[in-house]
Amino acid sequence: MASRPERLLRGSDTPLSASFLELFFDLAFVLALSQLADHLLHDLTVVGVLRTGLLLTAIWWIWVTTTWFADWYDPESPLIRLLLLAAALSSLLAGVAIPQALDGRGPLFAGAYVGLVVGRGVVTAMTLRGHPRQRRALRILIWYSVSAVPWLAGAFLVGWRVPLWLLALAIDLNGPRFGWPTPRLGRAKPEELRLASGHFAERYQQIMIIALGELVLVAGLSYADTDLHLPETAAFLLVFATAVLIGLLYLTPAGRRLAPAIEHANPTRLAVRTGYLHLVMIGGLVVTAVGAELSIAHPTEKGDLTAVVVILGGPTLFLIGRILFSLAIHRRLSWPRVAALFAMSGAAAALRLPLLAVSVVATSVVLVVVVLDRAGIFSYRRVGKSD
Repeated sequence: MASRPERLLRGSDTPLSASFLELFFDLAFVLALSQLADHLLHDLTVVGVLRTGLLLTAIWWIWVTTTWFADWYDPESPLIRLLLLAAALSSLLAGVAIPQALDGRGPLFAGAYVGLVVGRGVVTAMTLRGHPRQRRALRILIWYSVSAVPWLAGAFLVGWRVPLWLLALAIDLNGPRFGWPTPRLGRAKPEELRLASGHFAERYQQIMIIALGELVLVAGLSYADTDLHLPETAAFLLVFATAVLIGLLYLTPAGRRLAPAIEHANPTRLAVRTGYLHLVMIGGLVVTAVGAELSIAHPTEKGDLTAVVVILGGPTLFLIGRILFSLAIHRRLSWPRVAALFAMSGAAAALRLPLLAVSVVATSVVLVVVVLDRAGIFSYRRVGKSD
């Protein structure tokens, strides 16, 4: 019979499909994405974008670390189930705090984040006592205990909140990249970071569906608040088409090759890198949701440069992440996708058209990319060697 620590870890016979509680945890991410889009909508400045990006990164890292956690440990274990429920609650609390996270609700946001990552680390390190994997749990716990200092200090020092939280995120995001090096414990070996590739790839597809669902939800709610006239209807349909096209663009072809790529790659590189790149793509969808709300609410108005940049910037940011994702998966660069970036950038600088027309441009560029992709006539160029 397996020991208690051994029963806590994911076994070879553990199903690779996401558990019910993992999907339940994803639902908490819906609130966070909605709050982030609203946060950005009310502060469409460079500073507002950076502040929203800071909060998005923290929320995203909760999702990434929870996904790794569910990949390393048996999601059917009662203790792991409780920790997944705790992750869902922490995500909800952080989502509730987002509108004022950089003001009055900073302690709630930082407390939810720190309480989850440190509390989870304490429980797993204690439960794995005597098992070789305890060293990994201890390294992670120590790193999150260090980053907890600027997180909590920033929660109560409003004037220093942003730089302190940036420092905390820098520690958290770079920990797995370097294997959480710790005095006397060393750094994690590649096999300690090995992931169940099928499970991990499936989880990324699921969270992309969640993000696309948020985009569709925002479009539907914005459309419901209009008089349902032709311009608003056209803007709504364009957003829906963009959501479908982005979904297709994600899956073809690197999205389908993520599992075998993770299986054969150095996990300290690809697994961490894909976490960063999905953050870029998720950020693009958040910006796209804001642009959708603007275009549906004011389709016939000539947008100022800010509105135009937002409507075109969301798909552009997604394309950047998608291009880098292809590079990470199979070391190939799609020149037409790069050309699409220049098309978006040129349109943002030149367009002074109604927002509906701007949306047509954004959707058309993504459509051309997807059509060429599906037709198999993209020109790829291999860059470097595969991991």
